[in-house]
Amino acid sequence: MSILVVGSVAYDDLETPAGKRERALGGAATHFATAASFFTDVKLVGVVGNDFDDKHINFLKSRNICLKGLEINQNGKTFYWKGQYGKDLNDAKNLITDLGVFADFKPKLPEEYKSCDYLFLACIHPELQLDVLRQVHKPKLVVCDTREIWLNNKLEDVKKVVAKTDLLMINDSEARLLTGEHNLVKAADIILTMGPKTLVIKRGEHGAMLFVDGDIFYVPAMPLREVKDPTGAGDTFAGGFLGYIAKADKVDDLTLRRAMVAGSAMASFNVEDFSLDRLRTLTWKDIESRMQAFKQLSHFEL
Repeated sequence: MSILVVGSVAYDDLETPAGKRERALGGAATHFATAASFFTDVKLVGVVGNDFDDKHINFLKSRNICLKGLEINQNGKTFYWKGQYGKDLNDAKNLITDLGVFADFKPKLPEEYKSCDYLFLACIHPELQLDVLRQVHKPKLVVCDTREIWLNNKLEDVKKVVAKTDLLMINDSEARLLTGEHNLVKAADIILTMGPKTLVIKRGEHGAMLFVDGDIFYVPAMPLREVKDPTGAGDTFAGGFLGYIAKADKVDDLTLRRAMVAGSAMASFNVEDFSLDRLRTLTWKDIESRMQAFKQLSHFEL
């Protein structure tokens, strides 16, 4: 089974209490695709500029990520973000955002991408998400993410996308913005009347919650002695989550719960180093071991 991801590919300058990195490979689509590639085939649609280093192309290809949908625009620079984290790694200080060629990004899907099995719409402009939905041919599952900027400025467009989404994956602050409800359980009830059958609310270091068919499933974040860089952790979670579902090729309750653990496991690896560096050395054995560790976190018998 294959996953199509549409989103940003970027350069990040990062500063955290653990150190600094410049021109690190980043972007929502990049983190998602790299994580998902451990489970299944991935096709990526995005845009980069004339400054994008071939070594990053080679890395993505080494993960068997299809890049026929990655446009290289010779007339501008790659999306660039500079961020700084203090002791509270949940709070990133945005120092510079330069959209570069991403500002004029119009997703163009190669013909072979239009029949994807699973679709992940990363947090691009909701009008672009709608455009992608018009191009694809009935994926088995449409998963969507969004950002606070769109909820604050394009709320009605976001709601149009949500109505066409099978599974919405957002963080806690976005769930509250979308619904106007602070209580996340009540917010979930409201969101599930908007169109999606399933909802995942990401809560950073506090784990993630799954809402489906009136049930709630919660996965904690893996307790780690050191977190170096949380950038892209949410997209890495999404990649592990949907990658697991695509590998299983079914969307029943047990698969969704296991996918939550797979997503949390991938996110826990992502934060252990800067950018995608930890995922570069990751093995399938590591992933299986980490998923078992999640099982032990809260396993008990009555």
